[in-house]
This record gives sequence, C-alpha cells and structure tokens, in this order.
Amino acid sequence: MPFYVSPEQSMKDKADYARKGIARGRSAVVLRYDGGILLVADNMSRTLHKISELYDRIAFAAVGRYNEFENLRQAGVKFADVRGYAYDRRDVNGRMLANAYAQTLGAVFSESSKPWEVEIIVAEVGETADSDQIYRVTFDGSVVDEREFVAMGGSAERVSATLKEHFDKDASLASALATAIHALDHENGEQRGLEASGLEVAVLDRSREHRKFRRVQGERLNHLIEEGKAATESASGDDSTAEDGSTAQDSDSS
Repeated sequence: MPFYVSPEQSMKDKADYARKGIARGRSAVVLRYDGGILLVADNMSRTLHKISELYDRIAFAAVGRYNEFENLRQAGVKFADVRGYAYDRRDVNGRMLANAYAQTLGAVFSESSKPWEVEIIVAEVGETADSDQIYRVTFDGSVVDEREFVAMGGSAERVSATLKEHFDKDASLASALATAIHALDHENGEQRGLEASGLEVAVLDRSREHRKFRRVQGERLNHLIEEGKAATESASGDDSTAEDGSTAQDSDSS
C-alpha cells in the first residue's frame, strides 16, 4: 500500500526541516541608520559572502545553505540586469526582486520534497529615509515588509530583542554598527567577543552617486568599531553621571 501523508502534515514537516537548517547557521542583521541601510553578518569566511550587491541601490543578505542562496543571488542579479537593460534602470526596485524571490521559494516549498534552507533580505535605499525598503523573504515564499531592522538565522529572536532595545534609526554608522555587533555578540545569551575578522559588513550609502552599495572592511571597519565603542562608553558614562546627580539631589532634598 502507498504511504499517505496529509498535505497539512507534509507542509509542517517541510517547514520544521527548513527552520532547523536555517537556525544552525550564524545570524545576520539589517538595520537603518542616518545615512542609509547597514548590513552585518556573522561570517568567518573571507570569500563566501552572505551580503552582496544586486543592483545600483539594492543589496542582498542571506542565511542558510550557501549553495542555495548563492543560486538565488545570481538569479536576482541576472533578473535585475535584464530588466534594467530592456526598460530603464529606475524600473528595477527591491519590491520587484523580493516578489520574484518569493515566487521561486514558494514554488520550491510547495512542489519539491525538500525545501530550500534559506532566508533572505532584499534592501533598497531611497532618496530619503522614508523611502527605504527592507523585505524579508522566508523559505516558504512569504514576504514581510520590515520598517526599521530585521535579524535572521541562528537565534534570530534573541538578536531581534537586543536590537529592539538599542535601535535608533537616526544613529550614525559607527553607533548602528556597534548596536548590530552587540546584538550578534549576545546571540546565545553570552558575550562571545566578536572581532572585525569574524564580521561581514556593507552599507547602502544614500550619499553615494549611482551605485550605493559599499563593503566596509580593513582599517575602515576597525575604525568604525573603535568609534562605536567610544560612543557607547561615553553614553554609559553620561548616564552614570546623571544618575549620581539625581541621587545627590534626592539626598539634599531629604
């Protein structure tokens, strides 16, 4: 007799399988800052990128199986190039690419016996902060429009909770990077001591002409990390001074 599995159970099993595969990887975060969009991934490899450029002002970030999301990245680049060549470069946008990815992942999830263990972000920087777009596409083809920040892979819920506590959309690049590193560093509930060598960082810089995507690495990355640490320590010192002052005033009044 053929073995029968209900469609509901089959979908649930495939979803559980994909979630477990994605959770085994290291996290990545995408968040807004005062000059554009920052993308940071916990990635020890110097050659296998989780973060890449898709088009002039559009970036791609992914977690999960490298061979699967690399296929998606290449397909997205080709799709954007053909669309921009056939029509106009302005006709290529993040929403269109996110929908294309959603259709591909949705078809694989429903029709294939094995879903792709990937989760991706399509980010587009606009002329103003209000026109920035961040789309999260999950393994089953669902698309979520994220407004401020998003974390995926690994312990994404814990990373998101940490980001929510410290996120500031008007923060400088150094401060936003410090927030992202702090969230990734406490991914498993304890500080791991992330260093520049274990990070992949890129930005969609609103002030750049034409191509907005830029990788941040080497001395530039080290300088931003140190600047972010200094700003964090300064803010902590100011908070402590304010608390001491209020305590002294309370004592005087009593």
